[in-house]
Amino acid sequence: MSKSKVIEIRWHGRGGQGAKTAALLFADAAMSLGKYIQAFPEYGPERMGAPVQSFNRLADDPITVHCGITDPQIVLVLDPTLMATVDVAQGLPKDGKLIVNTSKTPQEIRKEINLKAAQIFTVNASGIAQEKIGRNIPNTPMLGALVKVSGLLDFNEMIKNTEDKLKKKFAHKPEIIKGNLEAIKTAHDQVKGEKR
Repeated sequence: MSKSKVIEIRWHGRGGQGAKTAALLFADAAMSLGKYIQAFPEYGPERMGAPVQSFNRLADDPITVHCGITDPQIVLVLDPTLMATVDVAQGLPKDGKLIVNTSKTPQEIRKEINLKAAQIFTVNASGIAQEKIGRNIPNTPMLGALVKVSGLLDFNEMIKNTEDKLKKKFAHKPEIIKGNLEAIKTAHDQVKGEKR
């Protein structure tokens, strides 16, 4: 029996934007669909606004690797200002995917970071979060974009699983549950790829 391919994902954000939470929600949804998954953060001193990274590994068979991720197939950027100081595309292969929270087009981002290969996708996750949740926390909209761009999970199953998780955490705040689910759906519908 051949080993399944392990998909590796890296999330870039700032403390307080929910990169770790998004990686965990993605992991929970993947696990509920019978996938093998890892989710882990990497950060220095925890403080609001400090650069943070979170990671996922996903496979159909048990994952035997337990180290940091240096060559992800998919990279998500929750805060586009990080691109001025962090090489968010580091280790991304030619056929990789970069998903950026921005109102700019994928073509504008490609010029900005001078990325030769990989596919670039953009979604205004901050704007969606502000509209649907009332706060600029772009993690759940980015989760919707990830599922659309990657095709790794069934969207409806992911929504159902995420709703269950949010109901446990925000049992007495139905507006937070509703807002996050709407944000995920909106970003899933609005994420844009390059026209090639």
